[in-house]
Amino acid sequence: MSETYATRDGEAGEAGKGAAESAPGSTPADVPGDVPPGPLPEPVSEARPEALSEKQSETPPETPPETPPETPTEATTATPGGAGERAGARRRRLPRPAALAVPAGYLLASLLLYAGLWADLDRGYLVDSGRDQNQWEWFFAVTAHHVLSGESPLFTTLQNYPLGANLMANTAMFGVSVPLAPLTAVLGPTVTWAAVLTGGLAATATAWYWLIRRHLTGNRTAAVVGGAVAAFAPPMIAHANAHANLVVLFVLPLVIDRMLKLCTGRRVLHDGVVLALLMTWQIFLGEEALLLAVTGMVVFAAGYACARPSAARAVAGPLARGLLTGAGVCLALVAFPLYWQFYGEQSYAAINHGPTGNPLLALVEFSERSLAGDPATADRLSLNPTEQNAFYGWPLAVLFLVVTVTLWRRPVVKALAATVLVAAALSLGSDISLAGTEGAATVPGPWRLLDGLPLFESVIESRYAMVCAPPLGMLLALGWTAVSDAAAAARSALSAPDDRARRDRAVLIRVAGALALCAALLPVAPTPLETTERPAVPTVVASGAWRSYVKPGESLVPVPLPSPGEASALRWQIEADFAFPLPAGYFMGPAGPRIPGQGSPPGYYGAVPRPTDEMLWDVRWSGRVPAIGPEERRAAREDLAFWRAGALVLQRQPNDTALRATLDRLLDEPGRPVGDAWVWDVP
Repeated sequence: MSETYATRDGEAGEAGKGAAESAPGSTPADVPGDVPPGPLPEPVSEARPEALSEKQSETPPETPPETPPETPTEATTATPGGAGERAGARRRRLPRPAALAVPAGYLLASLLLYAGLWADLDRGYLVDSGRDQNQWEWFFAVTAHHVLSGESPLFTTLQNYPLGANLMANTAMFGVSVPLAPLTAVLGPTVTWAAVLTGGLAATATAWYWLIRRHLTGNRTAAVVGGAVAAFAPPMIAHANAHANLVVLFVLPLVIDRMLKLCTGRRVLHDGVVLALLMTWQIFLGEEALLLAVTGMVVFAAGYACARPSAARAVAGPLARGLLTGAGVCLALVAFPLYWQFYGEQSYAAINHGPTGNPLLALVEFSERSLAGDPATADRLSLNPTEQNAFYGWPLAVLFLVVTVTLWRRPVVKALAATVLVAAALSLGSDISLAGTEGAATVPGPWRLLDGLPLFESVIESRYAMVCAPPLGMLLALGWTAVSDAAAAARSALSAPDDRARRDRAVLIRVAGALALCAALLPVAPTPLETTERPAVPTVVASGAWRSYVKPGESLVPVPLPSPGEASALRWQIEADFAFPLPAGYFMGPAGPRIPGQGSPPGYYGAVPRPTDEMLWDVRWSGRVPAIGPEERRAAREDLAFWRAGALVLQRQPNDTALRATLDRLLDEPGRPVGDAWVWDVP
């Protein structure tokens, strides 16, 4: 049996002493045992042998794997030797073809998922992203613009002019947008957007695979399944349409691995500093994902400590020292960015999303973009297509229960199952309902314990169902490992009359296990994400003709103004290489000015509407021209002066005739057709 943490779990003997696939990357024999895995929920493990090993009598000693590990152990790399030995160590560090095939497979799956987007990088737009693709491309582009201009990326006045936007308080993802700034500058933000989504999913799956293989099971197939479920589960695919910060999660398995190393107590200072660097990187990738992950880690650690209190006590000291070291270094690195986020210009307090919990049925139904999905059902049970935050399907829920009950003796299974159940319960919100219908009966939910607390007050609680994906993947990995062990035991059993009978029994066990996995996973397998063509940039912008109307220091005002409801005008600014600012926009900012002596104002999506802004949006949605009098004209003059408007531009769109008539009356002059748009010059 391959020498992994799973097989040294103290209770692993159940599956038989056959050969779980021994493979490169299995944990070597000198690493101590019974280490829980690390999904979003985080373990307390990789501890010293006396701390985490179960009763010596329960698990007979096992032999190390014959195949050398993919990653050399500290002992291997530290032991002095001749040139041949060092060369051998270098060869062992090189990835093997089988190891490279796994990330290549994940990357291929990601490319198939985003095939429509890659097929048309000029006009392709993810349908379910709503306005978010425009926003994310703008974040990537404006970060590249500021970084390559030698300016701070933390703040900009290019949107919400002249007040500006606090980009540290938005999801600008500096952890990728800054290093990819040259790519964005050369190939454009849509290429960066597609690369971040595609590469992020594949890298996240690979990182979970690596963690599972390193700390949970040496069975490659099991680890592949676990990594795929962790990264490609239905809620992850829902966010893969629009939210890169909830897709690029490959740092989290690295954080968990480093915490496991801390539990050994070997290099606490070194591992604490590395942990700090990883946490810093994750903060600049997505703070919300980190908060969700830490919650899951705490639940896992508590569950494992309850299952093995002596092991938890043994690792508590080195883990605490490492965490304190990591926290100190991390805070030093992120102190100013976090200060700017919460207290800098255009900062804000919490955003109140209102009740956003999942209905109970959402946990066992199928998402819109899965093979068994029904769009009408998924839409009824979620806020919108990008917030289908559960939808694991009832077959996967059944398999979760089967694996949990079958392997319940193992402490790591208890901790993983507890993490799944607690995360799912938190995702149900403060008031739990069956189908989420208005006026339906509800019962109080556990989210009430966290709702309103600092940091948690801005969380969309249904997203906690995402935390279930990695531990579910790990449980399935353990389940398949148990199937493989049972098949190996059957193959070598002496009770069968002949070799053929033993072989047939082993095949039957594997086929049954594979069918169970397929029955659970195929219905929730994702389908390619749908794309459409985005609106073209008006020729007055694309040709540079706007320069005749907008002077330096003035803004170009799209009609209606960009907002969370319609943000295609952000693309105009990118096309013009940020040569003009835009009033309003799609970002998160304060709901009003900061009042001296009081805390930050609450958060708000977009700019605080002004009278003319609201009027134009009313016309856009209704198609009716409002009554225009002296009061409306006065408000328009004040708003245009506040925006420092040089010109207003109306692109062809639904109800554009009513919008044009409204502006003609409001400004007392007709618009001028320029290409495919109308322009009003503001004196």
